[in-house]
Amino acid sequence: MTPLRLSLLVAMAKNRVIGRNNQLPWHLPADLKHFKFLTMGQTIVMGRKTFESIGRPLPGRANIIITRQTDYEAPGAIVVNSLEDALLICEENGSHDSEHFIIGGEKLYRQTIKICQRIYITEIQRDFEGDVYFPEFNRADWEEVQRDKHVSEKDDGLEFHFVVLERKGAVK
Repeated sequence: MTPLRLSLLVAMAKNRVIGRNNQLPWHLPADLKHFKFLTMGQTIVMGRKTFESIGRPLPGRANIIITRQTDYEAPGAIVVNSLEDALLICEENGSHDSEHFIIGGEKLYRQTIKICQRIYITEIQRDFEGDVYFPEFNRADWEEVQRDKHVSEKDDGLEFHFVVLERKGAVK
């Protein structure tokens, strides 16, 4: 069996904000396009609140929702009650080239940051008000392997970077 390729995917402001009132506090079409490009044909794993903020299963991807609510239903998605169950489904359904993406929220990021091999971060070069944050992590444990700088045509020229970090010593 090939090792599970587990990656975090997050858009984060300079002050680590990732959400406000169960929504993104910014609108960056290029980031949404990047998200779609990375995740299409793969598995995305999210918490219930993240799923509810999206509002529907995302097409072209296996959607796994983790919730403690044992009677929660989300037609078109797989609902599980633990991270362990989600990872088991990823292992059972993945192929050797599958990448499984943790897409939020804060609690799920905290649970998985120590076991993932890669982090895709959209670093938004501005502080935003919010009520949900990406967890602190030791950047020294990671190697930056890619950084692409962009500037939004809207939002007063908001600068953002697509960054890829790989865990040092991780199996590739």
